[in-house]
Order: sequence, then C-alpha cells, then structure tokens
Amino acid sequence: MAAFKAGDKAYIVENNRIVRQCTVVRVSSGMHLIRFENGGGIQVKRHRLFTSQEEAENSVPGVKKEKKSTGYRTPYDYMH
Repeated sequence: MAAFKAGDKAYIVENNRIVRQCTVVRVSSGMHLIRFENGGGIQVKRHRLFTSQEEAENSVPGVKKEKKSTGYRTPYDYMH
C-alpha cells in the first residue's frame, strides 16, 4: 500500500458500490482528510483509500466478473 500525502489524488468506495475520486488534504495520526471533487470532505482511515479507480472497483463486494460461457443458456439469459 502506498502512503498518501497532502495533494495526492485517491479513490474511495462509498456505500460499497460507488467509486469517487478525491484529493488528500491532510494526513494526521493515521487519519486522512479528503476533499471530494464536487465539494465536501470527510476524514477516513488509510484502508478506505485506493491509488487507482480499477483497484477501488475491484474491492466492491458483490460485483460479479464476467463468466465464461458453458454453452448452455437458460431462458432467463434472454430476458432484459
């Protein structure tokens, strides 16, 4: 895990589903004060921050990766 310092760009996962870009404003006692791109900010621990958007997206629980087709498709596969 890379250490963040003031001014670094980072990504955070909100509500276990939304990835948002933010900027680290201050680091103090293991807590990182971050500011969001559209205003507002919060203070979080280091483990909540990611260095890339892909890394943050991979940490979202319940996101299923595309499975290889086995050749058999159920009727539900054709529903949208």
